[in-house]
Amino acid sequence: MRTYIFSRGEVAGLLSHDQSPSGRKDMILRCNFEELGALRNGAHTLLGERSGERSPVAAPPKGREEVEGLLPRLTGDLTMETLADQRRVLKGVMAIVAHLKEEMDLSVLTTHPADESAVSSYFFYAHALAVLQRVSDLGQEMEALIEVVTGAPATPEVAATFRFPS
Repeated sequence: MRTYIFSRGEVAGLLSHDQSPSGRKDMILRCNFEELGALRNGAHTLLGERSGERSPVAAPPKGREEVEGLLPRLTGDLTMETLADQRRVLKGVMAIVAHLKEEMDLSVLTTHPADESAVSSYFFYAHALAVLQRVSDLGQEMEALIEVVTGAPATPEVAATFRFPS
C-alpha cells in the first residue's frame, strides 16, 4: 500500500485554505456556533437520543454509522486529513440535513409556518445545509488536488491514504 503525504511546499498556492500561525495550509471546515448546534441537534434526534419515538424494529436511519462517528467531532472546526474522512463526514452531514428537512416539513405542516417550532426547525435545517455545501466543496477540492499531485483520479485506496495536513 502506498501512502501519499504532501507537504505545504509541494502544492503551495494550489488551494486557498485557512493558514495556521505556522504558515501551514489546513483542510479545515470552519463551523460557527449555530451550525454546530444545528448539526448536534440533528444528530441527536436522528440517532433517537432525544425522543423515545424510535421503534426497536425500525430500520436504522441511513448514514447512522457516519453520524455516530461525526457527533463527537461536533465541538468546533472539522479537520479532514484524507478524502475518505471527508466522504464519511459528507455522508453523516447529508443524513443530518435530510433528517432536519423532514423535521422542518413536519413542523410546518403540523403547526403553522410562522410557529416558533417551525421557524426554529428552519434555522436548524438552513445552518446544516450551509455546512453540507462547504463539506461538498471541500471534497471536490481535495479530489482535484489528489488528481494534480498523483496524475490520476482518486481511487478508494488513494482516498484513504493520501494525507492532507492538519
